[in-house]
Amino acid sequence: MIKTRPRYINREISWLRFNERVLQECEDKNVPLIERLRFLGIFSNNLDEFFKVRYATVKRIFEAGKSGKSVLGGEKAKDLLVEITKIVIDQQRKSVEILKKIEKELEEQDVYLLNERELSESQGAFVKKYFLQKVSPQLMTIILSDFAEFPMLKDTAAYLAVKMILRSDDRTKSTYEKREKRYALIEIPKGINRFIVLPKEGDKNFIIILDDVIRYCLDSVFPMFDYKSITSHMIKITRDAELDIDNDLSKSFIEKISSSVEHRKIGDPVRFVYDKSIERDTLEFLKDKMQIEDADSVIPGGRYHNKRDYMGFPSLGRDDLMYDKITPLPVKGLNLEGSLLEKIAEKDYLQYTPYHTFSYVLKFLREAALDPKVKSIKITVYRLADNSQVAACLSNAVKNGKQVTLQIELRARFDEQANIKYAEELQAEGVKLIFGVPGLKVHSKICLIEREENEEIKRYGFISTGNFNESTARIYTDYTLFTANEPILKELNKVFDFFETTYKINKYKHLIVSPHYTKSFFKKLIDKEIANAKAGKEAYIRIKMNSFTSYKMVDKLYEASNAGVKVQLIVRGICCLIPGIEGMSENIEAISVVDKFLEHPRLFIFCNGGDPKVYISSADFMTRNIENRVEVGCPIYDEDIKQELIDTFNISWNDNVKARVFDEEQKNLYRKNDKPKIRSQFALYDYYRDKLGIGDNIDEGINM
Repeated sequence: MIKTRPRYINREISWLRFNERVLQECEDKNVPLIERLRFLGIFSNNLDEFFKVRYATVKRIFEAGKSGKSVLGGEKAKDLLVEITKIVIDQQRKSVEILKKIEKELEEQDVYLLNERELSESQGAFVKKYFLQKVSPQLMTIILSDFAEFPMLKDTAAYLAVKMILRSDDRTKSTYEKREKRYALIEIPKGINRFIVLPKEGDKNFIIILDDVIRYCLDSVFPMFDYKSITSHMIKITRDAELDIDNDLSKSFIEKISSSVEHRKIGDPVRFVYDKSIERDTLEFLKDKMQIEDADSVIPGGRYHNKRDYMGFPSLGRDDLMYDKITPLPVKGLNLEGSLLEKIAEKDYLQYTPYHTFSYVLKFLREAALDPKVKSIKITVYRLADNSQVAACLSNAVKNGKQVTLQIELRARFDEQANIKYAEELQAEGVKLIFGVPGLKVHSKICLIEREENEEIKRYGFISTGNFNESTARIYTDYTLFTANEPILKELNKVFDFFETTYKINKYKHLIVSPHYTKSFFKKLIDKEIANAKAGKEAYIRIKMNSFTSYKMVDKLYEASNAGVKVQLIVRGICCLIPGIEGMSENIEAISVVDKFLEHPRLFIFCNGGDPKVYISSADFMTRNIENRVEVGCPIYDEDIKQELIDTFNISWNDNVKARVFDEEQKNLYRKNDKPKIRSQFALYDYYRDKLGIGDNIDEGINM
């Protein structure tokens, strides 16, 4: 029997291949050493979230007795779980090998990661003192018993599983007390930095991981046991993070989300990771007590887990081992010292962080908060920074008599608690809260202000591809359009009306709004390119986005390819489309750029018979974005900004340093050609610097 060629790549497998591209950054010798360690942390954090969400979803499908083929790209849930585990075990093995190589390279730079067996006498004394003063007071230790119930292990917390072989054979002791083996668990404290910097010796820097500090001081933890040997190995549990929201009508929406977040703490285990050097009897004891079957995702790993903590690896003052800081640039023609509203009233402006400073968003909100003519501010929030200046601006606006309406998404995954906290605080300040549409997450990134001018209401606003978060704006690339275009802003007001009057579906001439219009709108644009191609006209589609999982949109681009439309895709993460297949997608090329910054914008360019149409959006081509969320896309009418966006796409498309080529085998091969080297993220910074007509030394902006 001839095996049929797959039409799609499974989204879970594609996601794992994306995380493999992150792991490639750890191997790349062109990436500074400390940055490579931080990419290792990103890889590990990504994997944790994958198991909490995607793996847990597949496991739920399997446990419900369903095959899941229709929603899993043709793969059965049971087979997919096995395939995922196999890939992850291989990636974990590879990550351990990479870490060892990085540690050797660090030693060549006089940076040494020591374990508990490598400490000098003076270093040991330092560690003992540090343990007693800092670690011991925060240590949670549990002696495990055959009789007591096994403790509930925290999601993704790291534990040292300790085994003691006792000396005592005192016949006066009970059978329990005379047991040869005794087990215990030590939870690695989260309130202490995982990496402890030891005293420097000359030019040499020394670091010890918190786990090894505890290992070095085990005699201080268990002085009450007379043991002849003691060993410790790390374990970790990952739990299902799906929110199960109850239907209790007596509870507020905030109460329901809070309750669901709390319930997540006791979600079913979906992954058990252990140090592969752990003794077999210890491993079997733990699996038996936790009722973990080998059929579950049981993954052997290295000596250290929770490598996500490497995202916070200390800099040690070694700027030579990190990326050079860049200074975010000003937007040409938009001065932070003057009135932004006056400038925006004249023309549209585009901010592209982190190449541009995020300060324009904050300046816009601060000005609106203080301007006596501004009557109202409406804004959507998905993720905010810790100690958010955006939240502070909204609070300040209320104090200055503005009517502030905030649509905050309480179901933003893993930010639920933070958003609940902000919602309660801002509501107490007098901000009007709305929680969107039942069954639909609000993922749009929009803001609208109304200002009284000449006895009329004048609107100003911004529409973005990314969150209003000053922290992530330093590392996420995102577009934000500032505009006073009245037709666009009147429709933006309709979106806010929809949040409060959910049964009323508005019509839009300009904006592209999910869940009602995004899919049909883009399909019409694709159909026009198909018609032009069939008529012998130039036809192309260029799209940049985070993920591409909608099979319906994949099929539509296959149709365009078969009609002769040239399609270029830049997809950072998941891509279910298979490019370059004769008779299906031979006119489609697709790449992924993974580099210093996280590629986050959504940009759509259509040839339109030689008069390109350009859009930015908060929506990827994912079923959840175009059918199950409120998203907002915006046309670009300013010709200069339109060309600017086309330029930025072309720079990214021509990357031949950090671009990986999508193919059927998902090999993640770097794009190689004989053209001059273009590393797009660095080239984009140069592009914007050249637009300003300035050299390398820039005074404006904030160092990143």
